[in-house]
Amino acid sequence: MDMDMDTDIDRKAVRGQELIGCRLIIDAEPEPNHPTNDPIRLLDSPHESPSRMKALVITRLGGPEVLEIQQVAAPHPTPDQVLVNVEACGLNFADLMTTQGGYATTPDPPLTAGREFAGSEQSTGRRVMGYTQWAAFAEQTAANRTLLWPVPENWTAEQGAAFPVNFFTAYFAYWKAGLLDKPGARVLIHAVAGGVGTAAVQIGKILGIEMYGTSSSDDKLARVRELGLQHGINYKQQDYVDAIKDLTRGEGSGVDAVFEMLGGPHVAKSVKCLRDFGRIIVYGAATGENALFDPRILYAKGASVHGLWLSYLSANRPLMESGWKQLSQWIAAGKLDPVIGKVFPLEQAREAYTLMQQGKNYGKIVLKIED
Repeated sequence: MDMDMDTDIDRKAVRGQELIGCRLIIDAEPEPNHPTNDPIRLLDSPHESPSRMKALVITRLGGPEVLEIQQVAAPHPTPDQVLVNVEACGLNFADLMTTQGGYATTPDPPLTAGREFAGSEQSTGRRVMGYTQWAAFAEQTAANRTLLWPVPENWTAEQGAAFPVNFFTAYFAYWKAGLLDKPGARVLIHAVAGGVGTAAVQIGKILGIEMYGTSSSDDKLARVRELGLQHGINYKQQDYVDAIKDLTRGEGSGVDAVFEMLGGPHVAKSVKCLRDFGRIIVYGAATGENALFDPRILYAKGASVHGLWLSYLSANRPLMESGWKQLSQWIAAGKLDPVIGKVFPLEQAREAYTLMQQGKNYGKIVLKIED
């Protein structure tokens, strides 16, 4: 997962946007107790001008119901930034946490949402996909030049928007685990049917990794097997610790690494899945709970726990360039293809966030910016 980095900056200046009021109406009556299902429709502001744009705004802390489409001031890029006309946006669990106030260093609302996007550079027309800390879910965003990458010629904007967070996170997870050049190694991937999970399976297949993945659905597991997953574990039917023991029974039982993004008791449970000198790569806490484990459980197997924070790594230009060099080669060879589960228009962002909140998504959820 990724986090925002700097709190010692004027928040309005960081956003580069000033909220301007607009009128919202609901297209259909809300179902009882389900405000997040309400479609949002923007009414033209009587003061609309070319310097304003449509954006998805987190108006206050809460669930998907706090999201509103508003007219905001267009961003003004710094010399290190490029203005991008956004066509599609990738939704991440970090975006859901941001609305709830559970993502560290995020500015207080009101705030334009989003950290992943694809579109075209306004000055050149070049198709790009990119990563930022916030303010991506809008018609335009000011993006750091070093965090923009060309959209492959045969990819749609939706595919581009589904790439940066998932594939850089998955690639760096293998890097942190020391498995980029160890074919035959074993990895347990939690939430294997999600965005990062499906990316990790595609990369693991290239690397020759023996992959084990958890999901709550046999249908999702079947779909991920088509991507290259060898061993699917439905955690609602079998405890994944027991499943790993059964599947790797014999000498050297267990896995070499676990990609862990659940939090709570799952860090300790994942340690039980390791074999000697195995590593837990922690990149999130989808349960919303702090990791609960006694470090002494690491002693017996010489195991270790490592953190992975994309926001921090994204500031390391040589590392990001190295990652992109390898990922772009795999893209050119036709070995990577973002898995998109569903595309929503930006006006249905509440519904998209709710789908993610319920854990019912497969692959990536994408928001489409429509004229």
